[in-house]
Amino acid sequence: MTAAGPRVASVRTTLVDLPLRRPHQFRDSTMEAQAVLLVRVTTGDGVVGVGEGVVPGGPWWGGESVETMQVVVDRYLAPLAVGADLGRLPELRGRMDRLVAANPFAKCALETAMWDAWARTLGLPLHALLGGRCRDVLPVTWAIGAADPDVVVEEALARIESGGHASIKLKMGALEPAADTARVEKIASSLAQVTSVRVDLNGAWDELTATRLLPRLEQAGIDLVEQPTPAWDVEALARLCALLRIPVMADESLGSDHDALTLAARRAADVFSLKIGKSGGYLATRRIAAVAQAAGIPCHGGTGIESSLGTLAGAHLLATLPAVTWGSELFGPLLMTDGLLTEPLDYRDGALHLPDGPGLGIDLDEDRVARYARR
Repeated sequence: MTAAGPRVASVRTTLVDLPLRRPHQFRDSTMEAQAVLLVRVTTGDGVVGVGEGVVPGGPWWGGESVETMQVVVDRYLAPLAVGADLGRLPELRGRMDRLVAANPFAKCALETAMWDAWARTLGLPLHALLGGRCRDVLPVTWAIGAADPDVVVEEALARIESGGHASIKLKMGALEPAADTARVEKIASSLAQVTSVRVDLNGAWDELTATRLLPRLEQAGIDLVEQPTPAWDVEALARLCALLRIPVMADESLGSDHDALTLAARRAADVFSLKIGKSGGYLATRRIAAVAQAAGIPCHGGTGIESSLGTLAGAHLLATLPAVTWGSELFGPLLMTDGLLTEPLDYRDGALHLPDGPGLGIDLDEDRVARYARR
């Protein structure tokens, strides 16, 4: 007879909007604030775990928004979770997938809160409950939207100087391809000798455009390109991996362990971008990382521009995965003017340092939550 774990007594959701220090431009969207779904799970013993659902700038990226996440959690997932034994999370997670197709960000928000509640009940940091960490810090890339070259260079140099970031990522895809390439070439001429410069196209180019223009970026000093072609076009990614000397990183093409297996078998990615939201939580993301490790493919911790809460949620898992050797892009809290926690995250020397307290190792600031909550 096995002992039961803590049981979920209630699930509560709140929408908050956190202001940014400056607009962040993607291919088809510009963020001026980040919307966050905050999920609280309370156990029968009164322990509260927290999780976050967030997407970069709205439903253009993965089809979900914080508004749809809230409906899915409140109407479908919360009734399934209430009364559930947190010591049987894998079983519950399977039931969530059978009840609700897709919606990985909503599932991740609730799953994170349940893991946090379970770890807090046990008095363990979450990374210990996830198997134990193999690193204490995560290097953090600073990402910059599709801005003018002079603006990008000024911001990049300031972040290198003040934050110690060893790599910079540039968003592309908002401009006509040739003009966008010329813009990044100009930026690279100032930065490539100073730091690692990477680009992210969010699947904006077709294969012909990528074949024609990516060698120019390689020649200019760009040392990684992320998701140049649409998510569905795995064969194009494979041909670009063979064409370029610099690594090609898969993001939108990588949502599940099945995707990971396909990309590895077809040699269609040199690096995997891991995001717990994109893949639906810890259990699914860990399976992807296992495929990557077996295939010898290094991993990178990607971002959806999470708040401090969501950033730490991802960091706890990334710290436990041996395949994560390409650092992270967990810069979201540094882009925001305020957060939801009682203490800021520990960013030093271009890296995020993990806390050791129980669960996620942080506490919500309820005054800040109330200040930014939607009315």
